[in-house]
Amino acid sequence: MSSLREECGVFGVFSQETQNVASTVYYGLFALQHRGQESCGIVVNDDGVFHYYKDSGLVNDVFTPEILEGLGEGNMAVGHVRYGTTGNNDRLNSQPIVVNHHKGRMALAHNGNLVNSFELRQALEAEGSIFHTTSDTEVISYLITKERIRSGSIEEAVNKAMNTLKGAFSLIVMSPSKLIAARDELGMRPLCYGQKEDGTYIVASESCALDSVSAKYIRDIEPGEIVIFEKNGIRSIKDHCEKQPHKICIFEYIYFARPDSVIEGKGVHEARLRAGACLAMEHPVQADVVIGVPDSGLDAAIGYSRQSGIPYGIGFIKNKYIGRTFIAPGQKTREDKVRIKLNVLAETVRGKRVVLVDDSIVRGTTCARIVKLLREAGAVEVHMRSSAPPFINPCYYGTDIDSKENLIACKHTIPEIEKIIGADSLGYLDINHLNMLIGNAPGEGYCHACFSGEYPTEVPNTAAKNRFEKKISEKEQ
Repeated sequence: MSSLREECGVFGVFSQETQNVASTVYYGLFALQHRGQESCGIVVNDDGVFHYYKDSGLVNDVFTPEILEGLGEGNMAVGHVRYGTTGNNDRLNSQPIVVNHHKGRMALAHNGNLVNSFELRQALEAEGSIFHTTSDTEVISYLITKERIRSGSIEEAVNKAMNTLKGAFSLIVMSPSKLIAARDELGMRPLCYGQKEDGTYIVASESCALDSVSAKYIRDIEPGEIVIFEKNGIRSIKDHCEKQPHKICIFEYIYFARPDSVIEGKGVHEARLRAGACLAMEHPVQADVVIGVPDSGLDAAIGYSRQSGIPYGIGFIKNKYIGRTFIAPGQKTREDKVRIKLNVLAETVRGKRVVLVDDSIVRGTTCARIVKLLREAGAVEVHMRSSAPPFINPCYYGTDIDSKENLIACKHTIPEIEKIIGADSLGYLDINHLNMLIGNAPGEGYCHACFSGEYPTEVPNTAAKNRFEKKISEKEQ
């Protein structure tokens, strides 16, 4: 329920036999719907012929039985759910991107953000490239296509293109004969693969998507690794591995990923329980009940309750037909969705001192609305606890915090924020305890730049979400 907006989810299928791969991707994308709700798409490879469909909307709205049937059968497919951290939510920015070139075809799905996409796009346009979208995914597709024209294989092209890509990216690339999974050298965004009983391989952003199609998790794609799925089996290219320190986004564990996912051997649910327990130790308070903000605040609330001994209660009933608030573009839309998404279970909070646990506080407006709902339901005290440290820096790797302008912790002290959101007290997770979530030493193995300002890459010169639209607009004037 925070105002933070997230990136995307990718899903791929490779089978030795022709089958209904579109349905498999559909269920996989459905499991990844939490990662993006603006648009979705599926591309099916039927013996080198690509059938695809993509549109704005949720997976089950876009892919009707008729649309899925029209995609036909094949032995490979790639899918995508999108929330755009670059480019607007125009249908043209839907993924996967399909490219035709004189050596064949390619479909590409991407999760993450490049920090040098603006410069790369300028260079490609100077060479004559014509862009149809305003997302950095098309930049990646052009670079791979450019390398493919002068390379002997699609995997060689991906390998060469990775030399120029900087930032966060998890990719699934499909050619007429191969499915390729690739991850940036820092491993900032998750990507794993598994296998079904019939031998079909599945690649996905999160392990929960493997579970949804009855695939057994095998392993995560390593940072910098390129894994090729083809007729002769699986092979791996590790030219880009171990060139950079591993920096998985810590917010995958705090908020982005589904709690039933396991990322790099660390259970997301368990990480959130630990976050809640840390909060209880760092910010104890006399209270009657602990409640969490659905959905990603619930696990941390349970952890807080267990550590503190304060009973856990169900504080909110959630309308399950409303998407994640942070995905709704525009502040007015976010506020409207808060009003209809949550209803307080008054019996839980009436006349009680309440500990309210949420995953983060970004802008503060959503949080203030939730505290107000609790007051109206009869809570006598509301003690706000955030299972993330204060957001004080922009993120350039797949979330749309592109400036400090709207970050409440950059402008106000904790006492001031307490007044703004209407809470009796406020406590954030200590940044020095982030390592307790996943068991790594501080600063090693994960990126926490949005909290600390310690960026693992160069900071982009142009980082606004609408940077490509703005560029086009300036040219037209």
